[in-house]
Amino acid sequence: MKILESIPCGPFATNAYILTCKETNRGLFIDPAPDSYDKLVKASASCKIEAILLTHSHWDHMTDAKKLKERFDVPVYVHPEDSANVRHPGSDGLPLMMSIEGFEPDRDLADKQTLHLGHLQIDVIHTPGHTPGGVCFYLAEHKILISGDTLFKGTIGNLSFPTANPSMMWKSLETLAKLPPDTRIYPGHGPTTTIGEEGWLLSQAKANFEHPSTY
Repeated sequence: MKILESIPCGPFATNAYILTCKETNRGLFIDPAPDSYDKLVKASASCKIEAILLTHSHWDHMTDAKKLKERFDVPVYVHPEDSANVRHPGSDGLPLMMSIEGFEPDRDLADKQTLHLGHLQIDVIHTPGHTPGGVCFYLAEHKILISGDTLFKGTIGNLSFPTANPSMMWKSLETLAKLPPDTRIYPGHGPTTTIGEEGWLLSQAKANFEHPSTY
């Protein structure tokens, strides 16, 4: 039974996600990318949306968050180290490709925090590096990791951005490498992969990986 649906949207084909507990028909959105509003509303027609989660605050992962927050009257969760850029998009130093209205996030995310959606348990893993407040969402029972822009198939998140921190990224990748190898990774851009398939990348992270993604 499929509980996670990826909806690529916006100029960088950012993966917006809808996560659904099929037993209770409760759902939430993750990283509402530009132009994801209509698609996420349609995808959520058969469930009750309870929250919006952000893996980080780069504009291409949160453009439609305010509109969806108002449409469904639900809280937006983000790590406090990324919350300033939600309030004031572009304050992280990245140029905006479109006008984005800031807003006050409702709830903080923290490392080792556990969230619940119906019968689903979602563990928060703080993975700074690409941004200070980057997080991943881990559903151990379903062997799912929603990795944002920390880890992609064959590569890692861009470390040249103003708030990136390479040394923190290596530590974050080491944390992810400890997850079961059959954990399926759902990244912020591009196709899925598994921890096992990316083992070579994680083991070489400290060697200053030469080809991070453009995202």
